[in-house]
Amino acid sequence: MRDFVRPEFLVDRRDQSDGTIREAKPEAGARMYVNVAVLKETQPHERRVALVPSVAPRLIKLGAKLHMQTGAGDAVKLTDAAYKDVTFIADPKKLVALADVVLAVQPPSIEVVGQMQEGAILVSFIYAKHDSALVQMLLDRKITCFAMERVPRITRAQSMDALSSQSALAGYYSVQLGATHLGRVLPKITTAAGAIGPARVLVMGLGVAGLEALATAHRLGAVTEGYDVRPETQEQALSLGAKFVETGIDARGKGGYARELTAEEKARVDSVLTTHIQAADLIITTAAIPGRESPKLISKKQVAGMKAGAVIVDLSADGGGNCEDTVPGETVQIGLVTIVAPLNVPSLLGEDASALYSKNQYNLLALFVKDNIVEIDWTMRFFPRPS
Repeated sequence: MRDFVRPEFLVDRRDQSDGTIREAKPEAGARMYVNVAVLKETQPHERRVALVPSVAPRLIKLGAKLHMQTGAGDAVKLTDAAYKDVTFIADPKKLVALADVVLAVQPPSIEVVGQMQEGAILVSFIYAKHDSALVQMLLDRKITCFAMERVPRITRAQSMDALSSQSALAGYYSVQLGATHLGRVLPKITTAAGAIGPARVLVMGLGVAGLEALATAHRLGAVTEGYDVRPETQEQALSLGAKFVETGIDARGKGGYARELTAEEKARVDSVLTTHIQAADLIITTAAIPGRESPKLISKKQVAGMKAGAVIVDLSADGGGNCEDTVPGETVQIGLVTIVAPLNVPSLLGEDASALYSKNQYNLLALFVKDNIVEIDWTMRFFPRPS
């Protein structure tokens, strides 16, 4: 195991008058690189890793010297030997101590962040509203943090949008998960004994996950319907071969997310949706607002009136769930209805989820790791200058 090799010029960051932060120039003959450390995930239900072997060479070309925590990829069957030109270190505190950039999926522990050098950069999901102590530690250590869940939903940032890449996988998996709990098939199948199917699938919430769920269910032969409080999603649902459930309510919010409905609007929506909910064999709910509790889309009363053997897959269980009967992290029977509420669904497809997330992070790093140095230009529209 090799220790960090760090030339002195990397220690001196200088705040430029033009709004950029640039590493000091090396002395003649000094080797130039940016130390990038990748942590092993330790939170429950987390199988992803922030760097996959196929992306490592691309980071090296940017000027990164890669260090990873021993066994970081074990959960997705990526052994340390699968990574080339990467130094492995078992102790996470030693790993981050001299890193210029630290990569992770979930927020690192306060203890680990406390060992990062002042002025370093952390790139991971953060969910700052849920952990004020971590945010304070980042402030105290003067660490620049890029929270992956806060990547703006603009055209320029699409390749860095980790929420979208992970949600697409969750939407796909939700249909597979629902199908395994149904006592019937999704497509229409004709046999010598007669025809069976197709099943009716209702997807509630037509963001990235919902649209992928609609597309997957349609490909598998189900009769599909989609619902969202944002009317502009109707065209997207129709393009995927689904019918759109119209309620007459426009709840478009900021940043590409839906706003919370008023009590009167909820009552009107419930009246329209009840018929569709109780006719469905499989319902997939995906409505989530980052940093806030998931809105309730299905009431206990609506569940009580659903078909015998019907299944609900609640993709918003991490935020409490979209169904009043949801128990986050568990599969429960409510009468004759099954409610499946998995946590951290993208992690269940850890191999592909890691590959996409790793590419998202690479595309972000490519903006400010250039010519073997860290150079962040806060004057760019993509990077709002911190206060």
